[in-house]
Amino acid sequence: MANSKSAEPQSKGGKARAAALSSEERRAVAKVGATARWEAYRALPKATHGSAEHPLRLGDIDIPCYVLDDGRRVLSLGGIVKALGMSIGGAGSGEGDRLGKFATGKAISPFVSSSLISRIAEPVRFRTPSGGSAATGYEANILPEICEAVLAARQAGALLKQQMHIADQCEALIRAFAKVGIVALVDEVTGFQADRERDELYKLLSVYLAEERLAWAKRFPDEFYKQIYRLKGWRWPVGRAKTPLLGHITNDIVYERLPPGVLEALRELNPTAEDTKRRKYKHHQFLSETVGQPDLRDHILQLIPIMKISRDWSSFKRHLEVAFPRIGSQGDLDLDSGDVAQ
Repeated sequence: MANSKSAEPQSKGGKARAAALSSEERRAVAKVGATARWEAYRALPKATHGSAEHPLRLGDIDIPCYVLDDGRRVLSLGGIVKALGMSIGGAGSGEGDRLGKFATGKAISPFVSSSLISRIAEPVRFRTPSGGSAATGYEANILPEICEAVLAARQAGALLKQQMHIADQCEALIRAFAKVGIVALVDEVTGFQADRERDELYKLLSVYLAEERLAWAKRFPDEFYKQIYRLKGWRWPVGRAKTPLLGHITNDIVYERLPPGVLEALRELNPTAEDTKRRKYKHHQFLSETVGQPDLRDHILQLIPIMKISRDWSSFKRHLEVAFPRIGSQGDLDLDSGDVAQ
């Protein structure tokens, strides 16, 4: 009653001020308030991946999860509270936060780190991909830490009888994921994993490839080709053009051994002409001077000694697979005669 009485004069004062305003002034005040709320909403981080319809599923436990535009992986507050077997109650922020009350309770708090307490006290407010009202959650790695604290309290015999079912839930959750794997689980469920891999590939290619085609310069020494001819048992073509098969071989032992995605990007930058079925330029002309071409040069310089110690092509390929295994499985070689590199 004391609280309601103390608030009563402020309430009366607010109503009196509102009554004194004209209808236009009230609309103006309402517009200012709405604008302020909209700006505050827009300032929140936005979830780029995830939805309540595709939750993180751990056994029979579902937790809505999201990846924010700043890279944070979050679990919804309501989902965490439910996963721990707690009553939802006043799940929200401040004093009504069920999770915060639990973590600071007498039974659990001795087993909860100050860092975890501070993070629980500051839930993440964010915009969901579907828009609408703001959502509340916590960074994903907070859940394993809570579970560890609860299980430590149980082991010490500190839990209350009515809290034992929460410990059972925590044990089930711990079995379902490892602390180091929770981020990967969220990435997989939200679909962010594929985007992350594409982003990492983009960052690699942005430094590995040249923004503009570079002038031709000889990147493959004659010794490289002479060793191929020797290992294949071919006669060196004095005064004659080299065999187009060198393009296929170069793809196999050089370009396919560069970082994944590089050869595919080079083929897009340097496509074959429809009429000649050959490439107008050499692939290495599209490698950057600072990263791509030095990496190519180093690879070739490491290949030549392996070639020299090999008796024939078969033994060389065995040595090559040990020294420079290709990432992932590979199908048949691309027999595109336009891939000749010199």
